[in-house]
Amino acid sequence: MRPTALDWSIDNCTIARAMEVLGERWTLVVLREVFNGVRRFDDMRERTNIPRQVLTNRLAMLVEQQVLRREPYREPGARLRHEYRLTDKGLDLWPVLVAILQWGDRYCADPEGSPLTTVHRGCGAELRTTLRCAAGHEVTSPRDVIPRPGPGARRRA
Repeated sequence: MRPTALDWSIDNCTIARAMEVLGERWTLVVLREVFNGVRRFDDMRERTNIPRQVLTNRLAMLVEQQVLRREPYREPGARLRHEYRLTDKGLDLWPVLVAILQWGDRYCADPEGSPLTTVHRGCGAELRTTLRCAAGHEVTSPRDVIPRPGPGARRRA
């Protein structure tokens, strides 16, 4: 049986477009650092060992895509530099990073467990990502999801 997905174009696929921004390994590492409060170039380099030019390129791309914004700062006696802050667009990636962290904890952690936990500031409980439909039902299995063409879907020619 032929999948109905083959009837629809993927030219305007938002997953593919998102991966153009996020799909390179170092990009998610940079975002992890900024979410963890590491905002300055030299601190990111020291902590991650990302090659200088790669980090420069990733930060520039994330600023260009409006995921990060540059904020100027100056240490006493030093030249003007910039640190990187999340925009609203960047903050909206937080559930994505938590979901990746949970997946990594399940399948990639060392035997002693994850080196990082994320907890709710208000109560201290660990975070968990969940999927809910618009009616409020928790979706626990991919088998409970049906992909359908959305409002921007285009039939294949």
